[in-house]
Amino acid sequence: MRSIGMDVHRSFAQVAIFDDGSIVANFRVDMEHDAVVVFGRSLQADDEVVLEATGNTATIVRLLTPFVARVVIANPLQVKAIAHARVKTDKVDAKILAQLHAAGFLPEVWAADDETLALRRLVSERAAVVRSIRRSKSRVQAVLHANLIPKYAGHLFGKGGRRWLAKAPLPKTERDLLERHLDELDWLAGRLETLERDLIHISLDDPRMRKLMTVAGISSVIATAVIASIGDISRFATPEKLASYFGLTPRIRQSGDRGAIHGRISKQGNATARTMLVEAAWGAASVPGPLRAFFLRIKDRKGANVAAVATARKIATLIWHLLTKDAPYQWARPAFVAMKMRKLELRAGAPKAHGKAGPGRDYWIKELRHREIELVANAENAYARMVEAWREKPPKPKTG
Repeated sequence: MRSIGMDVHRSFAQVAIFDDGSIVANFRVDMEHDAVVVFGRSLQADDEVVLEATGNTATIVRLLTPFVARVVIANPLQVKAIAHARVKTDKVDAKILAQLHAAGFLPEVWAADDETLALRRLVSERAAVVRSIRRSKSRVQAVLHANLIPKYAGHLFGKGGRRWLAKAPLPKTERDLLERHLDELDWLAGRLETLERDLIHISLDDPRMRKLMTVAGISSVIATAVIASIGDISRFATPEKLASYFGLTPRIRQSGDRGAIHGRISKQGNATARTMLVEAAWGAASVPGPLRAFFLRIKDRKGANVAAVATARKIATLIWHLLTKDAPYQWARPAFVAMKMRKLELRAGAPKAHGKAGPGRDYWIKELRHREIELVANAENAYARMVEAWREKPPKPKTG
């Protein structure tokens, strides 16, 4: 078996072939579809190719997989930590990848399947559109600030705010600039609605996402982002590993006789999914339930921001148990969840139903709604009482 290292760049890849304890070949391959296929055909069936995770890794893996025994994706951060060298060239990098893989020291990462990759593309595109919308709104605010227009009291980009903007005293050039920003904002809003409709379709058809949406604070957008990041839950042996994958675990420093020092969260991993989990934590903190009780406990000691991150990690742990054990969420509110799903179906384009009421109608029955809220509120109070019992110190035994 030969070990073939590829140091991939935008226009080419440096290739090193390691066989029988030495590098037997060094050459470049153009990063074009046909050139990569030709390179794959030149390899042997028992070869193993290794490359670092980068933007075009998925396509390279897909093109080379039919021609070799295995294509391995390496974690670039850990490879740098293991094989840090003063002399760094493309040939050296490709050689190190091949040698580490041949020796069994290469830190590998999971290769996502096509369905997960497509979902990740959608989630990333939505995140990019949201960032663009934020920039367009900032440009509108900049135009108003530059022309000494006072701040609008309500929602600037709602119907009332748009009418107020149309009457704002601006020079013609500034008015034209403002209109261009607003037109761009309208186009982006339409694009966002289309993407979210596609994500809702996916979330309603995926039982994993439907299960996650029974948890307070987790919307269809959050569920799709989390599932896209996780892929196969079985690759995480413990909930701690899943939280670490999201970058929600603290950095730890320990050496010699000194105790371990726990710092801030690592923030290594999928930033979009981590942001979504923090957003879910803020949502969970606004409704009764055990998650809000946990949030309030941390908030009393360390503030709201730290509490939101801690609750995000708690939600990550909960997600691991829900997906691994295939169990329902114990504190789900059935009527609220049914109403939530029905609203998503309508947003996805489902026809309005007339006649016999569906399960989503139960939420609008005041007695049932309050009964569900009372149930989760009792769970929140039980958690608070348990925490108070932890804090109570037993009396010190009398001596003498």
